[in-house]
Amino acid sequence: MQRAKRYLGALLFTVALAAPVFSAGCASQGRSYRYNNSYRWNRGEDPYYRQYLRERRMNYRDFRRLNEIERRNYWNWRHNHR
Repeated sequence: MQRAKRYLGALLFTVALAAPVFSAGCASQGRSYRYNNSYRWNRGEDPYYRQYLRERRMNYRDFRRLNEIERRNYWNWRHNHR
């Protein structure tokens, strides 16, 4: 019984360490889910992003470096500018 607890503890510890590695792969796909739509960031999205920045008189920053609030603001704008 003591041996089984030790193996179970080691297994749970391994899973806890491996989970962020596997979930980070999903996050790097460049998808954003808003309004029940799946937007995929690709070359076709860049002109819209640059238009968004021009309208707000903002300097260009790589979309991947924006924080969550800035990304949400962009996708809200994008949803209304098809």
